[in-house]
Amino acid sequence: MALFQAVFGKLKKGLSRTSEGTGSAIRSLLVGKPLSKPLLRDLEKALIQADVGIRTAIELRKDIEAGWERSEINNGDEALAALKGQLAAYFPPEDRSLRMAETGQGPTVILVCGINGAGKTTSIAKICSALRAEGKSVLLGACDTFRAAAVEQLEVWSGRLGVEVVKGQQGGDPAAVAFDATQAAIARGVDVLILDTAGRLHTQAHLMDQLSKIRRVVQKQLPGAPHEVLLVIDATTGQNGVNQAKVFADSTDVTGIFLSKLDGSARGGIVIAIREELNLPVKFVGVGETPEDVQPFDPASFVEAMFSID
Repeated sequence: MALFQAVFGKLKKGLSRTSEGTGSAIRSLLVGKPLSKPLLRDLEKALIQADVGIRTAIELRKDIEAGWERSEINNGDEALAALKGQLAAYFPPEDRSLRMAETGQGPTVILVCGINGAGKTTSIAKICSALRAEGKSVLLGACDTFRAAAVEQLEVWSGRLGVEVVKGQQGGDPAAVAFDATQAAIARGVDVLILDTAGRLHTQAHLMDQLSKIRRVVQKQLPGAPHEVLLVIDATTGQNGVNQAKVFADSTDVTGIFLSKLDGSARGGIVIAIREELNLPVKFVGVGETPEDVQPFDPASFVEAMFSID
């Protein structure tokens, strides 16, 4: 998808809090310093504070320590370079673009889930904006029928972006809205249908069951759909976001992560924790409040932006 291309300057700006927080702390710890076991233990603590996860922080510290003991890493500057390479290496080469329906196989259906407050509606607007900029027609389905303001918020964004919304009755069956939206998308011949789902708590089993039901309803009408199931995780929630993702992944086949509010977090290491704990690709990151503030996740660029210096 051509418009989902990383722009390093924009990513760097969006990650300014991370680079000033995590990045600055680790740079200050390592740059210009001789290596020692106490310093490497401090590095491990800094990585844990950056939300990479305890197990991963220990592994990273041990790898750098082993390189130091073999005289392959001789000082803090070289340790920082090695750390960047290690972080980027956690992400194998893979397709992080949106999965699209095969030509002639009906509209692409993107199911978006996440808890209330994760930035789900804004993330939908960002995806919609990029698709519209590519010239694709988009229809939205307001399947979050439980929260009073959810449909109104989606309608506000739809008005700004010039797309239509299929909605139902307040408190109605979300799967019924998904059915109507899928039917409308097929009838109108739109390119992409994006379904907003209830901002369910991952601890509420009946709501998670409803998410599975939405998926089944869509799949019955369009074999192979939904083509993409994106889980929106608030980067500022740290390890709790990883725990949320585990439960969502058990209820529906999550295909990728949209990491929102990354511009508001000083701890960008959550992307490492997601990869280690879930083995799910982080596909997009939200680095601002406008619909244009979406970036595809590119590991090398992301790591460089984490440690960049203005």
